[in-house]
Amino acid sequence: MIFKHIVIGADSAGYSLKEQIKEKLVAEGYDVTDCGTDSDASCHYPVFGAAVARKVQSADKDTCGILVCGTGVGMSMVANKFKGIRAACCSDTFSARMTRAHNDANILCFGARVVGYGLAGDLVDAFLGTAFEGGRHQTRVDMITKIEEEG
Repeated sequence: MIFKHIVIGADSAGYSLKEQIKEKLVAEGYDVTDCGTDSDASCHYPVFGAAVARKVQSADKDTCGILVCGTGVGMSMVANKFKGIRAACCSDTFSARMTRAHNDANILCFGARVVGYGLAGDLVDAFLGTAFEGGRHQTRVDMITKIEEEG
């Protein structure tokens, strides 16, 4: 198990899918922290994207995040504003695997209006089950970090 702790969050559009994914993760033995939302009542995705990103940012390497909104795009935009966060919006398993293997992504984002539960579960499995390859990819991640530090 590459990651032991998962920080999860969603807005109202992603609430139901987040709850299903959270159940799956707990059943598989992951330690899950839920940053909300706690209903499908209208809310603002930046609140929950930021909450998850902050927790992942300050956690150990065995922690990653999952964010769900309508498309996954808004959540990824918010999360990527935080130093050290590499959030990827994925709707196919190849991208979910490769963003871990090549980009060392630490937050997976997807859209409840884009993927159903079956594909969302596969995305989570692909993301959580893939290790960062390092090597030439570490050089590129270091370049991203340098750009981030330069502002």
